[in-house]
Amino acid sequence: MPKDADPRPCSIADTLEIIGERWTLLAVRELLHGVRRFDGIARNTGASRDILTNRLRKLETAGILRRERYSDHPPRFEYHLTPAGRELGDVLLMLMKWGDRHLNPDDPPMRFHHSCGEVLSPVVVCGHCGREARHGIHTPEGRGTRPSSTI
Repeated sequence: MPKDADPRPCSIADTLEIIGERWTLLAVRELLHGVRRFDGIARNTGASRDILTNRLRKLETAGILRRERYSDHPPRFEYHLTPAGRELGDVLLMLMKWGDRHLNPDDPPMRFHHSCGEVLSPVVVCGHCGREARHGIHTPEGRGTRPSSTI
């Protein structure tokens, strides 16, 4: 990128500064599965203790999780997602859907069921009209955007 070029201002880039790393998202996955303690998160993600400690602190600082002490001697903590952290479940579901389709089409390693009883197939829909948002997304010219583009 040329030195004089400014990167596009974007919430995607801002979000990736916090969660855009493998161990961070896998830690959130474990918390969504109800794993609350450090050793369980480390075991299920494969992250080293020092990396996981760093990622959990970053998530706490960003308001995505909070620590709760469950033992005084020695001091031990559980991790709990905040409402902002629970919202990342939607992001992880979409990542999983993409991976199932493009990386594991014949045998997805994990499936979730919706409360209706069927295998969950998440979609992103427009909150205004209710139509699937995969097609027709565009950025209008204006604040923080380059000329209009369609994804």
